[in-house]
Amino acid sequence: MKKIGFIGTGVMGSSMVRNLLKNNYQVSVYNRSVEKAKALETDGALFCETIESCVQNADVIIMIVGLPSDVEEVATKVFKYAKAGSVLIDMTTSSPRLAEKLEEEGKKKDIHVLDAPVSGGDIGAKNGTLSIMVGGNKQIFDECLPIFNSMGKNIIYCGHAGCGQHTKMANQIAIAGAVSGVAEAIAYANKMGLDPQTMLSAISAGAAGSWQMSNNGPKMIVEDYAPGFFIKHFVKDMNIAIQGAEDEKLELPILKIVRDLYQDMMIQGDEDLGTQAIIKQYQK
Repeated sequence: MKKIGFIGTGVMGSSMVRNLLKNNYQVSVYNRSVEKAKALETDGALFCETIESCVQNADVIIMIVGLPSDVEEVATKVFKYAKAGSVLIDMTTSSPRLAEKLEEEGKKKDIHVLDAPVSGGDIGAKNGTLSIMVGGNKQIFDECLPIFNSMGKNIIYCGHAGCGQHTKMANQIAIAGAVSGVAEAIAYANKMGLDPQTMLSAISAGAAGSWQMSNNGPKMIVEDYAPGFFIKHFVKDMNIAIQGAEDEKLELPILKIVRDLYQDMMIQGDEDLGTQAIIKQYQK
């Protein structure tokens, strides 16, 4: 049985840990906010006070943290303390270039690195139905597939290092258009005197239907802005995608418009709300 060290037990990570435990993995956990990691002891996780103690005996180390700078900081410590032959799986949505860099740094320490960002939000994390997009060595991916299957249902090997992150960028680009489209449809329904829930019921089973409409649409209607995915993290992702596209001379006009809407919300102090809170931009 592989021993897993898990770093980052926030909204997503805590549910992912629980699903690993349900599949009988031994999981050690670390989080900067101690209480978030310690709370998982009741589920059977081993609480660790340091990254060193979390990873030193692990066969596989999983991290899902915040920003690319956090990824690099944690990875540096993992490379210092993890044993040779172990695997580091970065499930944070981060920079494709950083993923390539980490794979090269890992080779120097005989540590394999996979980039494996996820999609599906807190609901997917809780239900073990995440989509997981993986880049890196194919043999290592195959060896880790049972671990991925414990956390998700749509596990796709996307190619060499960085390809998982590039695929996640494409995912975020598509979400930007979808979530803003749902918000605009609800705003239109409200202005025209329609019942927004009836409107969603009418259109969600047709060509307009989407995960965003089915899951975030109802939340928009009742002004439930609890974060399944933080606005601040979505803005981070969109900025990574925009920068990558600009490096390749590719224009993404819709993505930029949606990014600007969310950046305005961050200025207003809404960075810790869920992405469905974009509906607030149409309620002014």
